[in-house]
Amino acid sequence: MQTTPATPYSPAIAASILPADADATAAATPGAADACCPTIQLPPEPRLDLPAPEVTDAVAAAALLADRTRAGIMAMLAEGPHCVCEMASALGERQNNVSMHLARLREAGLVRAARHSGDARWIFYERDEDRCAATAATIAGLLR
Repeated sequence: MQTTPATPYSPAIAASILPADADATAAATPGAADACCPTIQLPPEPRLDLPAPEVTDAVAAAALLADRTRAGIMAMLAEGPHCVCEMASALGERQNNVSMHLARLREAGLVRAARHSGDARWIFYERDEDRCAATAATIAGLLR
């Protein structure tokens, strides 16, 4: 009965990939294991009295922008004002769906609406860049 090799490669290929004695090579090289896994300075004991961080605003902002349609709207509005029909067409969504997402973004203060100066029937949406910058800073605060 023939045994199956431990690697999916033939013995000749395995020998060319792995050193003859991989364990002995790692043991003989001081710090070899530390090269891929840096040492972390840990406290002497668990600190059970730490206060919980305030993340409510960052979580709310991230949740608002985590929707694909709302993220697409924000990306489009970075280029300048657009009407609902333009955004709906570009995003492949129905106009009422885009309007619902715009309402959520308006409630958060990230987007504002303005009527077209020539034809008041058209409403164009634009980003509130100051509010967008503040929201980006809030989310970035979690990643620092």
